[in-house]
Amino acid sequence: MQLHNLKKHSSHHRSKLIGRGGKRGTTSGRGTKGQKARAGNKRRPEMRDIIKKLPKLRGYRFKSIQAKPAIVNLATLDKVFKDGEVITPATLSAKKLIKQERGQIAAVKILATGELTKKLKFEGCLVSASAKAKIEQAGGSVLALKTKA
Repeated sequence: MQLHNLKKHSSHHRSKLIGRGGKRGTTSGRGTKGQKARAGNKRRPEMRDIIKKLPKLRGYRFKSIQAKPAIVNLATLDKVFKDGEVITPATLSAKKLIKQERGQIAAVKILATGELTKKLKFEGCLVSASAKAKIEQAGGSVLALKTKA
């Protein structure tokens, strides 16, 4: 065997290494050109920037999660109802003092604004402590769900 008959087992031409990091061809798995192809690419998703700009305090831009009761003052009840009548959320809705929400009568809270001169009975309404005192002073009664201050 002579030198010109020898064959090599592997070529000594290595595959061309292009791009930073090698072994993945020209772009090294970074797509094509621009900011995305460069080192130190730290861009946030666009949606995250939108979320970051929203105010963090609850109730500033968004509606409250909990449904608030409809508020009715004693002065309006004194004008609309007669002496001895029973006041329930249904009667308040019938006299159009409160609105129905999604076909249902909302919870009602009676507040002490104004004076009460008639004996009225309250059933199934939330009543503030000062309103309860005024109702009982006028001779009425409260059969409320709860009394809230």
